[in-house]
Amino acid sequence: MTESLLSVQSINKHFGAVQASDNFSLEVASGELHALIGPNGAGKTTVLNQLCGEILPDSGQILFSGRRITRMPAYRRAQLGLARSYQITSVFTHLTVRQNLSLAIQAHRGHSFRFWKKAVDDPVVRRRVLPAMARVDLEARADVPAANLSHGEKRQLEVGMALAGHPKMLLLDEPYAGMGPGGAVELTKLIRRLKAEVTILLVEHDMGAVFSLADRITVMVYGQAIASGAPDEIRTHPQVREAYLGDEANGCST
Repeated sequence: MTESLLSVQSINKHFGAVQASDNFSLEVASGELHALIGPNGAGKTTVLNQLCGEILPDSGQILFSGRRITRMPAYRRAQLGLARSYQITSVFTHLTVRQNLSLAIQAHRGHSFRFWKKAVDDPVVRRRVLPAMARVDLEARADVPAANLSHGEKRQLEVGMALAGHPKMLLLDEPYAGMGPGGAVELTKLIRRLKAEVTILLVEHDMGAVFSLADRITVMVYGQAIASGAPDEIRTHPQVREAYLGDEANGCST
């Protein structure tokens, strides 16, 4: 395995009597798509929130790109190259695809906004916005308000906005949630292309997508990582089948 880009070492997080992360550890190698799976309530989103700095672990440590980020603010983690898309789409619905991506590009340029100048009029932003739209297959929807996009297209736009800062790693929180069959197919194509460009940590319940896309999989149950390995290892792992996959594993193909 190549060197770890993300190393999560025995993190713990309590919410009252609930232990959401229980000595949880995870290694994500540079260049891989690593899936984090588990039943509802396993603690997966809590882990993502600790990785991106929205909440802090009670103990343990998190290393990203060789730096300790355990207690680093969220904006500093983003500056280091850690980007996230959320389970619920978070785009500016009253703005067009072009305007959403232009704002995301401007926000990552490293200087304050120019209050009397539109982001789309910035020459640097204008150069970058077309490739940004092409990256997520939204060129034909450039001037469509985000409110008028399909659910799948909103997901594509959100991923495009997360990619605007050219991150080293992308955290995807259940991108297939609420997705119809057609949108799921297009999203799978997009994620497969992005695998060649950026390291990805995918949290997902769609086992077909997980086993099709992932290089490695970690299974989380009750705040703990009970197994981690290649898809074939996870599919046949007795503890994983008993705790989570069950008969689903028989229907998953790589």
